[in-house]
Amino acid sequence: MTCDEPNVRSNSRYSINQTCELLGITRKTLAKYTQEGLIQCGFKPVTLRKFYTGISILQFWRAAM
Repeated sequence: MTCDEPNVRSNSRYSINQTCELLGITRKTLAKYTQEGLIQCGFKPVTLRKFYTGISILQFWRAAM
């Protein structure tokens, strides 16, 4: 996990890959944290793809540090 606070906009949506890059973790690790409820995700209505908001990324990062 990165030591620097992720530079995100609180209301923006980030893909799985973008979230992994911002946090410095792998997709597998992000999936584990999501499944454990440590970070919240949303789903795009049409495609049902996961996304993470800037707020959830920051909340997770701050709790982990």
